[in-house]
Amino acid sequence: MKNEIRTIQVDSLRVRVYETRREMGIAAYELYKQHVAGLLAEQQKIRSIFAAAHSQDDFLTALAADQEIDFTRITAFHMDEYMGLGKEAPQNFGNFLRKAIFSKKPFEQVHYVNSDAEDIGAECIRYEALLRESPLDIVSMGIGENGHVAFNDPHEAKFTETAWVRETTLDRVCRQQQVNDGEFESLEQVPESALTLTIPALSPVKK
Repeated sequence: MKNEIRTIQVDSLRVRVYETRREMGIAAYELYKQHVAGLLAEQQKIRSIFAAAHSQDDFLTALAADQEIDFTRITAFHMDEYMGLGKEAPQNFGNFLRKAIFSKKPFEQVHYVNSDAEDIGAECIRYEALLRESPLDIVSMGIGENGHVAFNDPHEAKFTETAWVRETTLDRVCRQQQVNDGEFESLEQVPESALTLTIPALSPVKK
């Protein structure tokens, strides 16, 4: 791909390195589009999970400008959400994704996890049931500064987790990243807990 510096292969993991974040985001979009085209050639609909973070900005910008993907055949999920901010907070990941992509393309359905639910246990069960209805086909996400995927911070991340959705606590490095990204003015403003899809829910994708 254009402006790719090099490719690193570690076991089955292929890592492509680019000169800039924008080029990386566009390349991620091209790979996403290619994979979606292959899936839609074989099945009527697909189910896609999206991450909300500034690491996704260039990817989501390119995806929002796409004129080739049939979004009416895609059901979208968002993968994690802060607790305690309130539904209207601009930092909420659901609001981030709604603004960046979900309101811009005609998805068949968009499912949001509700971290303001009165019964968080019931909400985890509800959202997990939606995820388990059919195979999950594709995930777009980044890796946090502390190595997290979604909000599975290292101190609580489990590859053997049985639940697909759960409440988790956020470590200091994760919370500081949100300040570094400009979403919050200080560490004290960043929530200390969140709802997240777990690692088994995200990988492997096919269930």
